[in-house]
Amino acid sequence: MATGWTVAVTVALAVYATMTSEAGWGVLLMAAAAAGSVFALCLLILGRVPTEWILVWPFAFAPADARAAVSVHATRTAAQILVFWGLFLGVLPLVIDVLEQRWGLAIVFPSFIWVVGLVMLLLASALGIWSAAAMSTRGDGTPLPAAMPNRLVIAGPYLYVRNPMAVSGIVQGVAVGLILSSWMVVVYAILGSLVWNYAVRPHEESDLEARFGDEFRRYRLTVRCWWPRVTGVSPAGSVGAS
Repeated sequence: MATGWTVAVTVALAVYATMTSEAGWGVLLMAAAAAGSVFALCLLILGRVPTEWILVWPFAFAPADARAAVSVHATRTAAQILVFWGLFLGVLPLVIDVLEQRWGLAIVFPSFIWVVGLVMLLLASALGIWSAAAMSTRGDGTPLPAAMPNRLVIAGPYLYVRNPMAVSGIVQGVAVGLILSSWMVVVYAILGSLVWNYAVRPHEESDLEARFGDEFRRYRLTVRCWWPRVTGVSPAGSVGAS
C-alpha cells in the first residue's frame, strides 16, 4: 500500500511540476523514494529483485533464424539501430531535456561542451555500427536479444572488449546529454548503464554460457567486460556479447 501511494504521489507531483514549473526537485526526490520503495517491496515479498521480468520481447533471449542470409541479418540490424537509437538517443533524451527545463532544474554548461559531446557521439556511434556489423556478418544473428547470434563472435571490437555495443550506447547517451547541455540526460545514460550491467548482463552472460559453454567461458576470462584490451585476442572462434 505504501509503495502504491509513493508512486501515485510521484506521478501527481510530476504532473504538478510540469504544469506549474514548480517542485522540480521534489519530483526527483519522490522518484528516488518510489524506486527505493519498489526495491524494498520486492525484497520483502520475493526476497530478491526479479530482474528477469524486464526480459520480455524484444528483450527476451532467443537465437536468430540460422537459415537466414547475412543480408537479412544485416538489414534487421540496421532497422534495430534506427529504432532503438531513435528512441533511446533521440525521443527520450528530448523529453527529459524538456522536463528539465520545465521543472526549473537546468544548469549552465560551458559553451564548448556540445562540441565535446558531438565528437563523443560520432566516435561512439562508429563503435556501435562496427560492433553491429561484426555481430550480423560473423554471428548469424543480430544485436537484439530476440534475434541473438548463433555463433560466438570474436571479431572486430569483440576482440578487445566483451560488450562494445553497451560501451557505445552509454557513451552515446552521455554525449547526447552534453550536446543538449542536460545533466538529467547524462544521469539517464548512467542509470541505464547500471540497469544493463546489474539487471541485464548477468542474464545475457548466463544465456551465452549455456549456449556456447567452454568457448564463452574462455572468452570471458580473456576479455574484460568494460575495459578494452590493448591487444586483441586470437579470433579462434566466433563470440558475441552485445
